[in-house]
Amino acid sequence: MKKTLNVPNHVAIIMDGNGRWAKKRLLPRSTGHYFGGMNVQKIANYANNIGIKVLTLYAFSTENWNRPVDEVNFLMTKPIEIVTPKIDSIVKSNIKIIFIGRKDRVPKPLLSLMIKLESLTINNTGLLLNIAFDYGAYDELITAISKMKDSTIEELEKNLMISTPVDLLIRTSGEQRLSNFLLWQAAYAELYFTKKHWPAFTPKELSKAIIEFNKRDRRYGKIK
Repeated sequence: MKKTLNVPNHVAIIMDGNGRWAKKRLLPRSTGHYFGGMNVQKIANYANNIGIKVLTLYAFSTENWNRPVDEVNFLMTKPIEIVTPKIDSIVKSNIKIIFIGRKDRVPKPLLSLMIKLESLTINNTGLLLNIAFDYGAYDELITAISKMKDSTIEELEKNLMISTPVDLLIRTSGEQRLSNFLLWQAAYAELYFTKKHWPAFTPKELSKAIIEFNKRDRRYGKIK
């Protein structure tokens, strides 16, 4: 990453294409999810090293419960196997982890791991890594509105799960839609779509996205 580049403050990624990555290699979808999960730490560490302040990853949506039962069960159990051996290195990385989304439907073993990661990294001062799990922007907005004491933007943002606006939103695997992800926060985000599947999305690919981000003219409705 060139030092002259403007590194976005908040990057959000829709981690799409695990199943397609696996299918292309004649492997089961679960293998794609495994390698997709393994890629999270690599990208988070790189984001931390280049000075990104906030990274939000879309791991499991409120709509993903409609997937086949076997696949959902895998997604509810495999993260424990992937993350547990990495806990020490995660804490030492100085990355702070927060899970956003509903907690009432997450199985207890996985929820316990989430709580443990948040607790162990609460004092870390590096990258803030938001992992959106059982998250949907509709659900976030409805919940926030129900807590509002008055009808102002400031009051709404105070009750959102994430208040930091997204500067760069990336979606892997070729699809070009937001899929109910950070709809409020991404109002003025620069959108970047790549055909690379998430397991194949390397730090080099993130660098390409940031280089493209630097070419955008961000006016926020104004005229320069």
